[in-house]
Amino acid sequence: MASQPAALPLSVTTLRFLAKATDVGYGQRIDGGHVLEWVDKAGYACAAQWSGRYCVTAFIGDIRFTRPIAVGELVEVSARVAHTGRTSMHIVVTVSSGDPRAGELTRTAQCLAVFIAVDDAGTPVGVPAFTPQTESDRRLQLAAQHRASMRADIDDALAAQEYSDDSSAPCAVLRFLAAPTDVNWGGKVHGGKVMRWIDEAAFLCAAQWTGGDVIASRINGIRFYRPIVIGNMIEVRARLIHSSARRLYISVHVQSSDVRTGAGDVAAHAMALFAELDQGGRAMTVRQWSPVTEEDRRLDQHAVELVEVLRHTATK
Repeated sequence: MASQPAALPLSVTTLRFLAKATDVGYGQRIDGGHVLEWVDKAGYACAAQWSGRYCVTAFIGDIRFTRPIAVGELVEVSARVAHTGRTSMHIVVTVSSGDPRAGELTRTAQCLAVFIAVDDAGTPVGVPAFTPQTESDRRLQLAAQHRASMRADIDDALAAQEYSDDSSAPCAVLRFLAAPTDVNWGGKVHGGKVMRWIDEAAFLCAAQWTGGDVIASRINGIRFYRPIVIGNMIEVRARLIHSSARRLYISVHVQSSDVRTGAGDVAAHAMALFAELDQGGRAMTVRQWSPVTEEDRRLDQHAVELVEVLRHTATK
């Protein structure tokens, strides 16, 4: 009888599948929104397995897309518990892909995701403490602890900004109802779906501004504030707030409202960086945008400062 593969520890979950033609989004490649959905699914599975509870996505850390994923490639999404708080689990999620015939996979993205365990009423509950067993575990835990402290700085920077109509900045808006197919078994729209909406709105804003082939190169932290339920009116508003030589910095807010009363609030917020590609698939100089109003100038400076915070985080 053939030997059975060794079981993974409860702190690790790995998903493996082939990238399908139906995973292609707005371009000729697997878009960042699908990759973000995969990240959320693997992270959720790992968090639920570790805690034994239903879990909600609280935060997806800075994620860089280092190479595109092609249809037919083997994709591996590995999620590993790196650190736990009282109710939170900090999980490192790594996405790798490659030609299944070659047998080698290359990392395409990695990020730190934070999930919260909740009971049937949606109240946060305690989770088992994670104790590192190896030197690799200890390094991951130290990195996760550092990034958790830096996340507070990023949250404060995002929360301090105000957005109004006093702007000349390019803006794209998607508006639709949350559908039954958007929710998970807990009855709420899953974080991966929200992240895909963010990617799609940011793509629309970047494509309309450049008029060319654009692609997400990085998502600078996605913060989830409240759950979204079926039937809510969803408005995803993407706004260009800064441009560098080769990147467009797009702030995206997801608003969720009750269609009967109109009452609602921001459900998620993120900063997406997009690049424009030439015919060879290389990043090219993007059309520059200059702030006009006082709010434009403030948000432009906010983007610059946030980049510095993230650069500092990456060097630690």
